[in-house]
Amino acid sequence: QVQLVESGGGLVQTGGSLRLSCAASGGTVSSYIMAWFRQALGKEREFVAAISRSGDRTDYADSVKGRYIISRDNAKNLVYLQMNSLKPEDSAVYYCAADSSPIWRATYEKAYDYWGQGTQVTVSP
Repeated sequence: QVQLVESGGGLVQTGGSLRLSCAASGGTVSSYIMAWFRQALGKEREFVAAISRSGDRTDYADSVKGRYIISRDNAKNLVYLQMNSLKPEDSAVYYCAADSSPIWRATYEKAYDYWGQGTQVTVSP
């Protein structure tokens, strides 16, 4: 069973950038479709981005397209989320998730078997 730990969150001003990392232990990320979700205060958790096992396929929420980039380094067992041009509405707890299914269901939250504890991202106006 893989354990996921997110890092890299923090406080940033509008227009700034952050890079989140997701470290896996107890398993290899290359075995999973990996994704990032986020949950803002008082809102439901929502899909942000996903990446296939080999990294050749990605998917993004419309709200982050052109600003966020998901990537992975299977050799290091890491997944990243580069977040640029951040806006106050991007403030949320960001979660890393892993899907062991062979089917691409990137945006479907219930497809993901494993979740990290989350890292807080706060974007000040």
